[in-house]
Amino acid sequence: MPRTNLTMMKEKILSIIQSYPEARQDVLIPVLQELQEAQGYISEEAVVEVGRHLHMPSSKIFGVATFYNQFRFEPRGKFHIQVCRGTACHVLGSKTVLEELEKHLKTKAGQTTNDGLFSIEVVACIGACGLAPVICVNGEFHARVTGETIGQIIENYRNQKEEKCA
Repeated sequence: MPRTNLTMMKEKILSIIQSYPEARQDVLIPVLQELQEAQGYISEEAVVEVGRHLHMPSSKIFGVATFYNQFRFEPRGKFHIQVCRGTACHVLGSKTVLEELEKHLKTKAGQTTNDGLFSIEVVACIGACGLAPVICVNGEFHARVTGETIGQIIENYRNQKEEKCA
């Protein structure tokens, strides 16, 4: 019987957790970091398994993980969009850019679109202040983005998806 992706992911979760044989709460952060690296995010199943291994309630693990910006609880989209909200970007309109992006994608910052194609992340500063307002999609920077240009940027990425599938 072939193994499903779900079975393989559960095995990977258990393998990571079991690589920390001492069930001590001080290994929580490294375990979560490894799990996120393997899965791309921290799944509910991973939280439950970590809780069993470390003898901690899932709510406590979730509470710790939500305290740190580094942890995600949803998989990223194929196109991960980072919206800079640093000072220069803020002054030059990144709030409008974010609002238009959320409107075009019908999702909010911190979420992934239902089709799994796009995810949005708000970042404090991308370090490209001279290009403000700026967004970064999978490492590709888009400078001087406006509410009017965001739609075209999104369509260009949608078309890339279609070209690769054809």
